Amino acid sequence: MRRHLIVGNWKMYKTAAEAAAYVRRLAGLVRQSAKVEIVLAPPFTALSVAALPIARRFVFAAQDLHWEDEGAYTGEISAPMLTTLGCRYVILGHSERRRLFGEDDAAVNKKVLAALRHGLRPILCIGESLAERQRGQTTRVVLRQLQKGLHGIPNEAGRHLVIAYEPVWAIGTGQAAAPKQIDAVHRTIRACVARKWGRVAAGRLRILYGGSVKPDNIIDFLGTAEIDGALVGSACLDPKSFARIITQTQSAKQ
Repeated sequence: MRRHLIVGNWKMYKTAAEAAAYVRRLAGLVRQSAKVEIVLAPPFTALSVAALPIARRFVFAAQDLHWEDEGAYTGEISAPMLTTLGCRYVILGHSERRRLFGEDDAAVNKKVLAALRHGLRPILCIGESLAERQRGQTTRVVLRQLQKGLHGIPNEAGRHLVIAYEPVWAIGTGQAAAPKQIDAVHRTIRACVARKWGRVAAGRLRILYGGSVKPDNIIDFLGTAEIDGALVGSACLDPKSFARIITQTQSAKQ
């Protein structure tokens, strides 16, 4: 049985002080449950919040990394730096990184390999644009991003991966994908992983949905067996809203 995973991606919001206040507030709103893993992804400047005693109730993720361990890469952050700060996960290949900063599949793949090399668990984001969906290219785009993102990763490393399907047209728009649409894409992803690493590896892979996830729709998503959790954007910025998502996930059937 796959454990549900809820990831809050704060994007470029919250100072270090605001992050500390958020974590304290969230800790008072949610109970711990073996059914759900809760991951917070603050900006780099607020990752020090992971060192707070109250923060031990949560797992932390970075929002990106560079594929080199060190070097003359002004403004970049390496995997060893993130592990030192207490990160266990890292979000890679987010559509905003691809679209706004020109990241291609090859760069994402190098980042995935770097994360695994240092014991970080990549949350690999894939998803199609509205134009690509309208042209019937969803499967082709998703499989291309998946296959290239996982290139060179051995079977045994696959157990540390998470895939997040985030259709670009649903991110921050309020227009979430329908559960049936998500289910179909998730099945395609799992079938691809089964061909690459076998049915056992595919069966234990957690596949998240991201794109306008809210407290009002999380239960609908979790009612689909192929959806193992969510990568939450704007709805995670308010601790009360995020706590509702977590609480509903904890009460959902697996």
